[in-house]
Amino acid sequence: MGDRAHVLAALDEVYDPELDEPITTLRFVSSCEVSPDGDVDIRLRLPTPLCAPNFSYLMAAGARDAVRRLPGLRHVNVVLEDHYTGEEISTSLHRGSGFAGAFPGETDETELDDLRNLFLRKALVARQARVCASLLGTGACEDAVASLTVGQLPDSPDARRCRELRDQLGIGSADDARAFVTPAGEPIAAGDLRRWLRTARLVGMSLEANGGICRSLLQHRYDHVTSQEVSAK
Repeated sequence: MGDRAHVLAALDEVYDPELDEPITTLRFVSSCEVSPDGDVDIRLRLPTPLCAPNFSYLMAAGARDAVRRLPGLRHVNVVLEDHYTGEEISTSLHRGSGFAGAFPGETDETELDDLRNLFLRKALVARQARVCASLLGTGACEDAVASLTVGQLPDSPDARRCRELRDQLGIGSADDARAFVTPAGEPIAAGDLRRWLRTARLVGMSLEANGGICRSLLQHRYDHVTSQEVSAK
């Protein structure tokens, strides 16, 4: 389990908190090396050197934690390159001092947790909107869609991601749980479904637009790197 392929598979599970896309798909992993002794060196780069430090830290820490869970590895080093707080974040990760340790006196871990949860809820709204719109597009009525449970949803990437997000947020994700819920976990009534969907789709459109901007900025900044090199696959 300590080979490069497994490390990259673990990185596939690390999401940009603002965009709800894997950092590998977004091409944020610039290199990934695994030594014969099980030492891992991961380099991350972001669309601009001014990407928000909190988002940057969440991705870098997420990459470290995801890879650390793999058996057969000895040391995991994650470096954030070409970023104005890259040295502070990389050093904090190496020391294990957390986000507050990277910026002492400026923030605390509670603020970071609150931010993470905020964007997890936005991601859940956007993913649910895509699943709901697809079901309504097949001709299903609002009553039928609103009454669906998690286990009754079609097996799709969006539906699977919804379950993952619910687990992370502590919202029930059992097969018999209602499929479409508010960010607080309250089921959405059939009479409110269309109105909820209009707002939820706007959230999804915002995430998609931001994702497109990030890809364009990254391509402009690192236009000498091919898609194969950036995805590290």
